[in-house]
Amino acid sequence: MNSRERVHAAIAGKPVDRVPIALWRHFPQHDQKAETMARAHVEFQTRWQWDLLKVTPASGYYGDDWGLRGGYKPNREGTRHFSDRPIKKPGDWSRLKPLDVTAGAYGRELHALRLIREALPDVLILSTVFSPLTIAGTLSGPEASLRYLRENPDDLHRGLESITDVTARFAAESLASGADGVFFATAAASTQHLTVEEYEEFGRPYDLRVLEAASGADLRMLHVHGLDIMFDELTDYPADIVNWHDRRTAPTLAEARHRFSGCLAGGLNELEALVSGTPAQIAAEVRDAITQTGGRRHIVAAGCTIPVDVSEDRLNAARQAVGAL
Repeated sequence: MNSRERVHAAIAGKPVDRVPIALWRHFPQHDQKAETMARAHVEFQTRWQWDLLKVTPASGYYGDDWGLRGGYKPNREGTRHFSDRPIKKPGDWSRLKPLDVTAGAYGRELHALRLIREALPDVLILSTVFSPLTIAGTLSGPEASLRYLRENPDDLHRGLESITDVTARFAAESLASGADGVFFATAAASTQHLTVEEYEEFGRPYDLRVLEAASGADLRMLHVHGLDIMFDELTDYPADIVNWHDRRTAPTLAEARHRFSGCLAGGLNELEALVSGTPAQIAAEVRDAITQTGGRRHIVAAGCTIPVDVSEDRLNAARQAVGAL
């Protein structure tokens, strides 16, 4: 099988020659220009031959054209530190202007997708698209967004309408620019932050509008970020694959096998095994993950982006554990 056939077989629950594997990371020294970001992703994919390539833009890229300001300070995740946020008071939500997603930071991401597609014509490529409520949390700050949600819900809803319109158009343009699908990430579907009822009001309806805009995708992967996630509440989303920190929060892969009929992506602890584990320990974690799922409807992956300093011998151990390069 080639990688495209392998992933589609895994999604369909059909036999595979080996379980697919994909890991992804930030490229903080390269993600401010489309050309350098594309080159970094192409080199990473060419070196490791993952079964799909999840394109990882600068953290918070979606807020730059609304006035989000940030820069890099050394950190293992390769994410940005934000120094100024555009939402400072309730009335700011209604001032979020419509954006041309083919220009600015969004346009940069679309250009990078086109360059990656040109360089890797046969690889399954996913564009990273964030949930509107996650974006709202970045634009205002996590603690502030909770305050707006509970004290100024009408203002927040107005902001979410604007964010959803832009995000849905970007998801559609991602497919037109060469992506096979979207990696839809929500960092708000956690009971550490919200009640299920709050997510039903402020998360779900906006999530579904964005996913509907990507309905023409070859595949849609749902990433539920964080701990104490609302796994069961999201299993009816129109997603082919679900990914979460299965080594750090419930459910386990084995438990999820009985609670989601689609494909599961997980099995590797990106903050422990891939950082400090021996190659033998990493291989054992991969084998355990495959045992949990029986190797069906499963893509071996980490719970989220892998740290930027994961050593090549550890990446090689994970890659070799599912099959030879």
